[in-house]
Amino acid sequence: MSNFRLEPFLWIHLAGLAVAPLLLVIMWVGLAVSDPWPFYWLELVMLGVIGVVPILWMQWTKPFDFFSLLFLAVRPSSLTEEQRKLLRLLTTRKNKFFHSITAIGLLGIGWLLYQLAPFAAVTASILPQWRILGLAIAAIAFFLCNLFVQVPVSVLGILSTSEKTWLATEPIPLDKVTSNFTVLGLRVNKIFLIPVFPPSSNVNEKTS
Repeated sequence: MSNFRLEPFLWIHLAGLAVAPLLLVIMWVGLAVSDPWPFYWLELVMLGVIGVVPILWMQWTKPFDFFSLLFLAVRPSSLTEEQRKLLRLLTTRKNKFFHSITAIGLLGIGWLLYQLAPFAAVTASILPQWRILGLAIAAIAFFLCNLFVQVPVSVLGILSTSEKTWLATEPIPLDKVTSNFTVLGLRVNKIFLIPVFPPSSNVNEKTS
């Protein structure tokens, strides 16, 4: 049996879900600042375009490379074969389907918070009552919420992978990591001192 589910980066990014409720509260308060514009649908479109579309597009076209932590990212050449197999799983149709459903769900939550915004008016009163400021706060919070939800959704898609599928998965080529995935942070050879996968994976590939 493979131990790919023990990869620490998977669980670190899955834990990012815990930040999402706080970001939704910030979004809710932002939406309560001042009165809505007469054409309220413009506000909804803006929130959807800024908050949802960029992250969904990223996960569909160049998924986030989750072998990173804060401002550091593991150099592609330092990834093990098993880690590159995990990256390959990010590009499956199953993951894209999960991201699409999640985006629809988050849009629904955003619409609900928009409707409930008056209930946060007391808290929002501590902010300058400029509608554009409130919308900016809400849009940024919604964008970050989508990021901290969609990346864990990728992790859940990988964790649900069967052993048969895992064994049949080919690792992404080294030269495709940067072009096929969104890699953020300063490139380093290693973030964790003790790797979960044996370091011999890349060595065997280079000598083959």
